[in-house]
Amino acid sequence: MEEKYYNLYEVAKILKLAYMTIYRWVRKGKIPAYQVQRQYRVKHSELEKFIDSSKVKPYGNSKL
Repeated sequence: MEEKYYNLYEVAKILKLAYMTIYRWVRKGKIPAYQVQRQYRVKHSELEKFIDSSKVKPYGNSKL
């Protein structure tokens, strides 16, 4: 099965963020991406890892 790749506009739409935010995060290495000529591509699996690593962890032992 082939891996799906997203361009930065698609990533921005998925994450409901501005294109420039995604672009800056890619340039800083926060989101791993591949550059093909002047275009960036983000692997589906890498995007999922980024989303999973961004989840908020519960604070302390307090129960809500």
